[in-house]
Formats: sequence, structure tokens, C-alpha cells
Amino acid sequence: MQQLVEVPIGSTFNSPIGQTVGLGNLVSIILSNALLLAGVLMVFFLVVGGIGVISGAGEDNPEKAGKGRQAVTFALMGFLVIFAAYWIIQVIEQVTGVEIFNPGF
Repeated sequence: MQQLVEVPIGSTFNSPIGQTVGLGNLVSIILSNALLLAGVLMVFFLVVGGIGVISGAGEDNPEKAGKGRQAVTFALMGFLVIFAAYWIIQVIEQVTGVEIFNPGF
């Protein structure tokens, strides 16, 4: 006969930002920081891609300009995906009344 083993994970987690109460709060912190990191990376790739487009056009190098244009396009597409994900989470919070980014305990 198979048995399931319960493994207690505790109710508080130690993290670099201090003690986190509950798994929901930990997930909320991770999601918020992931959105922040995605925004910073988007700005970085927009700048790098823009520099690639400008330098490729100045050197009359269409391959370099194309790579820069592609980086800008991918950065904007990534921004749209992140924006849509954030918007969907906000809609879910409004419809269900469950706070995903700010769980209350």
C-alpha cells in the first residue's frame, strides 16, 4: 500500500529581505521583483538595440542595423507580454477579490 508523506515546510521563510510569512507572500515578492527585473531588462535591450541600429546605419552595415532592429522589436514584444500578464493578474484580482501581489495574512 502506498502512503503519502507529509513534509512540513513551515510557515515562515527566511530571505535576504527578512522573514516572509507564508508561501503566498513569498510568491508575491518573487512576482513583483520579476516584473521589476523584466522592465529593467526591457530598457537595457531597447538602448542596446537602438545603439545597434544607429551604429549599423552610420557604418552602412545593414546586418548590424538589422540585428539592432530585431533587438528593439523583441524588447517591445517582451514588454507587451509582461504588460499583458500584469493586466491579466489585475483582472483576476478584481474578479475574484483575491490579492495576488499583496496577500493579507
